[in-house]
Amino acid sequence: MNLGIEIGGTKLQLVTGDASGQIDKRFRYTVEPVQGAKGILNQIEATLAQLTEIPTAIGVGFGGPVNWKTGHIATSHQIGGWSGIDLAGWLRERVPGATVQIDNDANVAALGEARRGVATGFDNVFYVTLGSGVGGGFVQQEQIYHGAVPGEAELGHLWLVPPDESGSAGQTIEQTISGWAVDEQIRNLLAQLPDDSVLKKLVQDAHAVNQVGGEARFLHPAYEASDPVARMLIEQIGSVAALGLSHVIHLFHPDAIVLGGGLSLIGEPLRAAVRQALPRFVMKAFHPVPILLLAKLGEDAVPVGALQLANAL
Repeated sequence: MNLGIEIGGTKLQLVTGDASGQIDKRFRYTVEPVQGAKGILNQIEATLAQLTEIPTAIGVGFGGPVNWKTGHIATSHQIGGWSGIDLAGWLRERVPGATVQIDNDANVAALGEARRGVATGFDNVFYVTLGSGVGGGFVQQEQIYHGAVPGEAELGHLWLVPPDESGSAGQTIEQTISGWAVDEQIRNLLAQLPDDSVLKKLVQDAHAVNQVGGEARFLHPAYEASDPVARMLIEQIGSVAALGLSHVIHLFHPDAIVLGGGLSLIGEPLRAAVRQALPRFVMKAFHPVPILLLAKLGEDAVPVGALQLANAL
């Protein structure tokens, strides 16, 4: 039995299954950032105790740069306490005899989508996750591309506005169109929206029952109701994502680009916005731009990839 683990900025998932990526059983938890890495490790340990069979191989998709060769965590940009932790060693202590492979969550999701998801049949696949953070993963011939450790393809940390000499200010792609950034932008816009705004009503109804956060989930239904602000925000997200992806195309020229993560659930309106903006950022010699696809596996992308990663040693 394989065990796949997804450690993100907002959720923790553990799944059991086989090397093909078929999920048999799932454990899903909401991450509490204030509890840091220790809280997540405690939850993983408690879940391991619930398993009826001891895994022989463990694959982990982690939300941040990692040393994929050793299984050490470089850092998490969302959850404190992870820097320097030997996650592979920690897991081997609790599951003696199991092989353990750790990689960045976007790399693992890219592997899942390239082997079992929407991008099967393409040789060179770039996956971008638009979630609590913004990350990327590149798969060639169904194998994860790796640069120097720790990590690579960190699309979200490309600068839109470079920092000044002191290192302050500036704006990255992640700071602009991550799920958390979009949520905050929507909250800041509420007071300026007219009372008949569909987006404003959906968000205020959620806030009325203390559901603050995750406001970006209302962009799709508001867009479907012809809300002009929702349309504007989706077009802005698409344009910034396209600018970042233009760098990917100029550097790697993949056959296919897959949009994943929570914001990708906006669906076709977001894909269309990225597709419309992308050509103007890409040099003519690289036209037509790569095919742009919406992730097929949804929140299973990392778990499915992790189950396959488990046997990649």
